[in-house]
Amino acid sequence: MSDRFFTPDTLDPGEYVLTGPEAHHLATVRRFSPGDRVILFNGDGHEYPSEILSLGKRTVTFQILARANANRELGFPLVVGCALPKGDRADFLIEKLTELGVTRFVPLVTARAVVQPKPAVVEKFTRAVIEASKQCGRNRLMGVDPPQKWDAFVGRTDLPSSRWILHTGVGLGKLSTASAEGNAVAIGPEGGFTPEELALAFANGWTAANLGPRVLRVETAAIAAAILLGAGWLVPAS
Repeated sequence: MSDRFFTPDTLDPGEYVLTGPEAHHLATVRRFSPGDRVILFNGDGHEYPSEILSLGKRTVTFQILARANANRELGFPLVVGCALPKGDRADFLIEKLTELGVTRFVPLVTARAVVQPKPAVVEKFTRAVIEASKQCGRNRLMGVDPPQKWDAFVGRTDLPSSRWILHTGVGLGKLSTASAEGNAVAIGPEGGFTPEELALAFANGWTAANLGPRVLRVETAAIAAAILLGAGWLVPAS
């Protein structure tokens, strides 16, 4: 796969000037030259094969050669609501969910959460999504919502109707079946959800499931859930 660079600008075949940090990285850090070819993308679902015409310290002029269709998305929405793990584990979580095709990520504020996310995580995580998308080839960015309290999240009417809440305990079914209509999954903090939080989820139509007999860390559970539900794009469940 060609080197990929992101811009928020509208792109069309023709001449285009890239500015800002991406242009600096391309020209000064990576030291590309006129005549080199790269892929530009802006999150609109397409990618734009481009040839470098000229470079400055913070500007790169391209000839955009085409608008190419390169759909690497799941065939259905996949929303992950998750309490945040500590430190770098949160960055790892965002990177991997982006790679796995998750449509939207919602940082959750729950009763037992150690990390209480601030609004600033949206900008931070969005930068991480862009970097992961450059690497994995996604042409649509995983959305990152502002932190949301549990009662507001489980009551949202814009989530897919197939809604799973991951929980430990006996008598729960395993998370294994995705819906072709779309899926939402909620993962609590290391201490799990409170009985009151579970009751509120059930009252709003969520179904409890687990990922087996072992207690997983937050980021492990979220990644495993994204793999299991995202695998449905190969053979969509009925």
